[in-house]
Amino acid sequence: MNFEDTLARRDYLKLLAKLFAASLSGSAPLALADTANVIHPAPKADTCILLWMAGGMAATETFDPKHYVPFKKGVPVEEILSTFPAIDTTVDKIKMTKGLEGVASIMDRGTLLRSHVQPDLGHILHSRHQYHWHTGYVPPQTVAAPHMGAWMSKVLGPNNPVIPPFISIGQPLTGGGAETQELKAFFTGGFFGFDHGPFHVPNPIDAASVVRPAAGVTPDRFANRYKHFRKLIDASPNRDQLSGFQYESVEASMDNAYRLLNSPDKGAFDIDQESAETKAAYGKSHFGQGCLLARRLVESGARFIEVTNAYKPFGDWDTHKDGHTTTARLKTEIDPAITQLVLDLEQRDLLDRTLIIVASEFSRDMMTEGRPGSNALDQSLAVSDTLVEMKHYGMHRHWTAGSSVLMFGGGIKRGYLHGATAEERPILADNPVTITDLHATIYTAMGINPKTAFLVEKRPFYVTEDGHGKAVMELFG
Repeated sequence: MNFEDTLARRDYLKLLAKLFAASLSGSAPLALADTANVIHPAPKADTCILLWMAGGMAATETFDPKHYVPFKKGVPVEEILSTFPAIDTTVDKIKMTKGLEGVASIMDRGTLLRSHVQPDLGHILHSRHQYHWHTGYVPPQTVAAPHMGAWMSKVLGPNNPVIPPFISIGQPLTGGGAETQELKAFFTGGFFGFDHGPFHVPNPIDAASVVRPAAGVTPDRFANRYKHFRKLIDASPNRDQLSGFQYESVEASMDNAYRLLNSPDKGAFDIDQESAETKAAYGKSHFGQGCLLARRLVESGARFIEVTNAYKPFGDWDTHKDGHTTTARLKTEIDPAITQLVLDLEQRDLLDRTLIIVASEFSRDMMTEGRPGSNALDQSLAVSDTLVEMKHYGMHRHWTAGSSVLMFGGGIKRGYLHGATAEERPILADNPVTITDLHATIYTAMGINPKTAFLVEKRPFYVTEDGHGKAVMELFG
């Protein structure tokens, strides 16, 4: 190592220390708030998997079919509520849309919530809605709100001390425009610190690469690097800029990473240990292989796993045009993956103790942006009063007044339908379930009281917004 390399690394560590100091709210250790003798419920699940359909999955094109009209030039757009016909599921009263035959075949194992609702939040920006859904709080906040996975990491701790308790699969760390960068703001541990933030696996197909040293680095050299890295951190001239809490968080993150990379448990990240047949059953997409990786991580003791197809502005689930064509493609990716994940966990006797959630930041409609009476900006790129081209065919506007959430395992009822939406426009939800109450339901399943709070700058910050979340107990068996 020459002098220039040493200087560059020291400068990097100075910058790192400043970033650590700037990103954590408060300088004192966190403490549980006194919230009237909060008692945690008995957990129904040990692990939570969030399958995130980033971009706004249209409920009427997936889990909540309405009146179907096939593509034909000249058909008035206002007559179209679904562009896919309905199909039967294993539950008589529940139908889905064509292209989800696999999920339809396992509906008897889960619950379908059709009355999830979201606020408009201005112009219905994906970044704001995804932040709200993942943290339970509408941005901006005066403190860094922790991601749902960070709450589970902090309150519950790891199932396996080697496997990171909060793992994010499929979320890219580079590239994208301003909106994509904003989305990453909620993928943090928030005020809990770096050790409760996500362990990122951007590409599940090459997940093994994130748990091994760089090529050519021997175990001895890796250990030596870690030892010297610790010395540089301790001797950093910026050391006094970090509080004891912040330093402990950074130190714990480093120790956790080092422990994982030196453990045989890191093999859980290597999906090449699976047979070609198993890989094929999940599908070749990144989302499909991400679900396979999630199954392996459940087996190895992960606490919270999010698998996302990754948000792409005006692409994938963000269907501002070509809605039908794009959704048809996406179904070929999610249908085998969700189906096989449920069946594999069931076969391994892990489904009952694993809560699986399939969700998106909002739904979509062909005619209206937001909800009736909304002043949200119309963002459709396929504006037409009648069908002329295929790009007009599909759901192209954001819809917050009624979306679907699919749930399996974790004490959730089997073959159950909760809530409903209107059969004609406006497609409003009956028996609505807000993000706050859905979060309360998820936390209750995991054994966390919805009124749990930590003191941040001497003020309580709750796991559900202001501690008001109420679990929808009808969803539990």
